[in-house]
Amino acid sequence: MMKLYKDLKKLLAKKAHHFLRRGIFFSHRDIHNILNLHEAGKKFYLYTGRGPSSESMHIGHMIPFMFTKWLQDVFEVPLIIQLTDDEKVLWRDIKIEDARQMAFNNAKDIIAVGFNPENTFIFNDLDFIGQCPAFYQNMLRIQKCVTYNQVKGIFGFGDSDVIGKITFPSIEAAPAFSTSFPFIFENKVLPCLVPCAIDQDPYFRMTRDVAARLKLPKPALIHATFLPALQGAQHKMSASDSNASIFLNDGPKQIKNKINKYAFSGGQPTVEEHRLMGGNTSVDISFKYLTFFLEDDERLAEIKKDYESGEMLTGELKKIAIDTITPYIQAYQKRRSQVTDEVMQQFFKIRKINV
Repeated sequence: MMKLYKDLKKLLAKKAHHFLRRGIFFSHRDIHNILNLHEAGKKFYLYTGRGPSSESMHIGHMIPFMFTKWLQDVFEVPLIIQLTDDEKVLWRDIKIEDARQMAFNNAKDIIAVGFNPENTFIFNDLDFIGQCPAFYQNMLRIQKCVTYNQVKGIFGFGDSDVIGKITFPSIEAAPAFSTSFPFIFENKVLPCLVPCAIDQDPYFRMTRDVAARLKLPKPALIHATFLPALQGAQHKMSASDSNASIFLNDGPKQIKNKINKYAFSGGQPTVEEHRLMGGNTSVDISFKYLTFFLEDDERLAEIKKDYESGEMLTGELKKIAIDTITPYIQAYQKRRSQVTDEVMQQFFKIRKINV
């Protein structure tokens, strides 16, 4: 990834995103093919998504979208965002109507990151697939290329799983092919770059295998690590546990309380021991959150030095995390309040976008 960071810095003649500098996006598949295309003046597009499972997203969900926006801004390329509300109906005890509503609420959360409707198309599966024959046709082409044994091996499906789960991977794979969106790309074959969390990689390993058989470009990928839960780095943030996550609709008091009460500390049991031995930034959640949300590299290095030396106490570190995350959430909430149903529909409208 260090080579990728250097190549991006050289190609863009500017500092690469701090998610790259700090290894938050830590692996990739064929992204240099995308960089070579860009350098040659050729087009590509971005595709990412979200499986809506709660009324509000948490800050961990923001990581791929924050990076995707940066990619879209620096490369000036179109973006496709898929909301897999159908997936949540199949995997969870959620009604179709509730899944659709979650998708629309999450769409507003995503739009508030700052995406531009002129080159961003958002769709939810439950509404879109029936309106776009080309998308469904690509789903079928993908389904014909993958056997049950293959998806069983990739995703661990069992004999008691509902049949909808078996076919779902083709739905997530289809947006990685530009021919699924003729109203945007006019049937041009453009390569795709997928920024995503590492847990989505199995879907796109399957997609890349299928691409060759369909004579279409393999999607390139760049993977993010997870923002850990407040309880510790070994946990993943969960939308179903309000105390494990900081949600995008949390107020300042909630953020302060959650970090102070639940954020796992890398400090020592007593002040005296901490002053003597220092804190462990590799496990401290407040410091972990700063690596995601504090952009200033020099300030982050200074905090790391002070905490590990024992000069900075856990309470002081938590306060820095609170003071960093709270303004970010408040600014986000201001943008979110301006995303009306009418604004959302601009992104959902089936239309030509800037390519």
